[in-house]
Amino acid sequence: MSSRIESKKQVVEEIKGKIDKAQAMVLVDYRGLNVEEVTELRKKFTEAGVEYKVYKNTMMRFAFKDQGLEEFNKHLVGPNAIAFGFEDPVAPAKITNEFAKEHEELDIKAGVVDGKIIGLDGIKELAELPPKEVLIAQVLGGLNGPISGFANVLQANIKNLVYALNAVKEKQEA
Repeated sequence: MSSRIESKKQVVEEIKGKIDKAQAMVLVDYRGLNVEEVTELRKKFTEAGVEYKVYKNTMMRFAFKDQGLEEFNKHLVGPNAIAFGFEDPVAPAKITNEFAKEHEELDIKAGVVDGKIIGLDGIKELAELPPKEVLIAQVLGGLNGPISGFANVLQANIKNLVYALNAVKEKQEA
């Protein structure tokens, strides 16, 4: 009996550890997906560095409560799986959202990003963000614009100064 309790405590500790390390999590109801579809979803998660696990709701309730995310527990009804994004906070949302578009049986319930619980709308917004590389390029492009404009203004002023000095020189020579 006590070994059973110990194994349950280990599962709760495992979930708590994943909650601590995860940048983002997405909870889904996978009812209606067949084995091939679940395998395809797992493969997409694995390729993106996202861990997809099925835990008993009671174990997840204890873990989320201990981590101060008790509000998340209201979503733990029915068969659930959870995707933990450890490296990219957008990956779990992006993959589940794209997969749900193709497979209506996958029901996205809720998520957690940086310790904040988000609903379906928040997950969809997160999923629509461009990839990290594109965002960085956009920021750098935005920074580059004002710098280029400033350089052009400086260059124009220097040209005008050269023209003025040249005009003064020509006037003195004449």
